[in-house]
Amino acid sequence: MQDSIGIPACFSSLDKGNDDHVLGAVTRSGQSVYMSVYRTKIADHCRLITITWCKNLLLHGLSISVEGPEGETQYSCKIELKPWYFWRKQGSKRFIVDGKYVDVFWDLKAAKFNGEIEPTSEYYVAVVCDQEIVLLLGDLRKEAHKRTGCKKSLIDPILVSRKEHIFGKRKFSTKAKFHEKGRFHEISIECKNKSSGDLSSVTEIQPELEIRFDGHLVIHVKHLQWKFRGNESVHLNKMRVEVFWDVHDWLFSPGLKHALFILKPILPSSSTSSLSSLLSSSSSLLSRSSSSTPLSSQTESSGSVEGLSTISGSSSSSEFSLFLYAWKIE
Repeated sequence: MQDSIGIPACFSSLDKGNDDHVLGAVTRSGQSVYMSVYRTKIADHCRLITITWCKNLLLHGLSISVEGPEGETQYSCKIELKPWYFWRKQGSKRFIVDGKYVDVFWDLKAAKFNGEIEPTSEYYVAVVCDQEIVLLLGDLRKEAHKRTGCKKSLIDPILVSRKEHIFGKRKFSTKAKFHEKGRFHEISIECKNKSSGDLSSVTEIQPELEIRFDGHLVIHVKHLQWKFRGNESVHLNKMRVEVFWDVHDWLFSPGLKHALFILKPILPSSSTSSLSSLLSSSSSLLSRSSSSTPLSSQTESSGSVEGLSTISGSSSSSEFSLFLYAWKIE
């Protein structure tokens, strides 16, 4: 059942018990990190399971962690995908959650990454508990069911949040979809320096923020030094997306720092009160970013369902939130 799996360099320090410090070290070294958080039923309880893909110059790393009884990350397994260890691109690993076996099966032999950190096709990653597949990623679903010999769980997993760490000098781009049946949208974030004044006066540099969806300018923030935190609503097809930004560290902190962008879809059925709750909770989160606590630690402060529900608002709102950590390289 079990394979002997080495621990990739980008995840080796996780055993020390502080994911936030490890994540900070990973991003500061220029490694890309994508994290997807799902809510599903494991060992008779509703829990959060985090899928983390990490990439550096030598390997791809995949980490799967399940929250413990108090919401902390207690159970995890790690997989390294070195190009010269082909047999490690397919395998399984087992760990125990509250006395029950949880098995992770994967097949990444023919996985196509297309330049991305996580694969786009020709793969599967399956998490099994109580003879049910509680989480299945990838397009090789028939192969996953045949390999595990298990049926699909009656409870579908819910994608609660996605966290991406992206790097750039002025422009940052990613792709995201805001509901399961929707299409992917191109998201572009750019920080520009505009000159003010005329030839007869002293020219002043004014930073500005531009956010585009599918090439269309949807948010333009002038005088960014005064408006380094804020939020605006963006209409995308029949859905409204609330966009929050905090670029304080870009402007006022030396060295390699990141800005935080939160994109939260608001469904048409969402009430005004749920939107007000979302604005209040997210604005509170952003306002704390000027403290010495890293932004990544603040958004990861609670792995519990309740902690993530604070960002998601009420049940009438979409479950999903996208967190973008934009690391500015000078």
